[in-house]
Amino acid sequence: MSEHKMTLTWKRATPDFEYKTYNRDHTWKFDGGHEMEASAAPAYLGNPKNVDPEEAFVASLSSCHMLTFLAVACKKKFMLEEYSDDAVGHMEKNENGKLAITRVELHPKLKFSGDLQPTEQELDEMHHFAHENCFIANSVKTKVTVEK
Repeated sequence: MSEHKMTLTWKRATPDFEYKTYNRDHTWKFDGGHEMEASAAPAYLGNPKNVDPEEAFVASLSSCHMLTFLAVACKKKFMLEEYSDDAVGHMEKNENGKLAITRVELHPKLKFSGDLQPTEQELDEMHHFAHENCFIANSVKTKVTVEK
C-alpha cells in the first residue's frame, strides 16, 4: 500500500576502528528532507545527545498510538486539546535469551474540552482501538500496554 524510506549515513571519525573508540554517531535522513542525528544508546558507547534506535522504537510506538487515538477521538466528536505520553521501553532478555525491547508502557495524559467528555469506558475503548489499529504495534512482537 505504501513505502516508507530513509537513508542512514555513517563515516568513521576516528583514526582507528577499535570497539571502545569508534564513533557511533550517524544521520537519519527522511524522504521529506528532515535529518536527525542518531547514535548508539549511551550504555553502548553512544552519544547521549543524539536519539538512539531503542528510543526511536519507543517513540515510534507512542507516536503511532497517539495518531490513531486522535483519529478515533475526532470521529467520536470529542474535543481533544492535549495529549502527552511518558512512554517507557524495557530492554530485557527475550525468550531466546537475546536483549530486546520486550515491553513498552504508554502513559498517555489527555486533556479534553467542551461539553462532551469521554467516560472511563470510552477512553479504554478508544485506547484499545488505537492499539489494535496502530500500524507499528501491529508490526512488532513487543508487548505494548497503556497504563493510567
